Amino acid sequence: MPEQTFEAVVGKLLDDNQGTRVLKFEYQGQFYWLKQAEKLTGAMRFLKQNPAKALQIEVETLAMLASKGAQVPKLMCSSAEYFVVADVGPTINGLMNDTGLSESEKIEILIDSAKALAKLHKLGLAHGRPALRDICWTQGQVYFIDFEASQNSKDITYQQRRDLLVYIHSLYRYLGPDHKMISPTIQAYRDAGGEAIWLDAKQWLASWQWIYRGLRLFKDIGGKDLRPMFWLFRHFRKVS
Repeated sequence: MPEQTFEAVVGKLLDDNQGTRVLKFEYQGQFYWLKQAEKLTGAMRFLKQNPAKALQIEVETLAMLASKGAQVPKLMCSSAEYFVVADVGPTINGLMNDTGLSESEKIEILIDSAKALAKLHKLGLAHGRPALRDICWTQGQVYFIDFEASQNSKDITYQQRRDLLVYIHSLYRYLGPDHKMISPTIQAYRDAGGEAIWLDAKQWLASWQWIYRGLRLFKDIGGKDLRPMFWLFRHFRKVS
């Protein structure tokens, strides 16, 4: 029997996995991700953005970023209800938990991600939420994924500043407050062309430093999102 076409494989996956938000599959030795529009129930239908619209925004953002040279997965096909992208390797937060990697290898991966974010910003673009779980790495290549929170009506400086703050927050969230891999990673972003955005973030946070005093109360007992906020503020207070 002749092998099924890519479109036929996707069609069968859609038929067999209705309601499954994200699905990884293999075709001719390569891996791909199928993402369907979220099925909202109950109050979520009123509280969250229209799923089909959110999916379309993500598709349009992927296509736009790719056309401008950003490091994003290849969009294979799409419709109003789904899209398929090529797999681009494991996420960086997963790699940080890989016991088979040495610390020097992990530092190299993080520095690659910082340089890639600086490159994205130098292109005049932004991601929207570049946490380590939304950045993939494979054989020295970095790719940004998941653009649901991407472009908005704010100016590009605002978007890039938010990118950097989300990225640094994520470093502390996954690595902890005193991890020696964080400082060289942030410095790599600055050295790769991100200095102006880093300085802008430092200046912007200066007006919010009153929050720092309150966050001190939660630096040891706060949740996984609150504690990294304290360490984020501490970074910009200590580093010049």
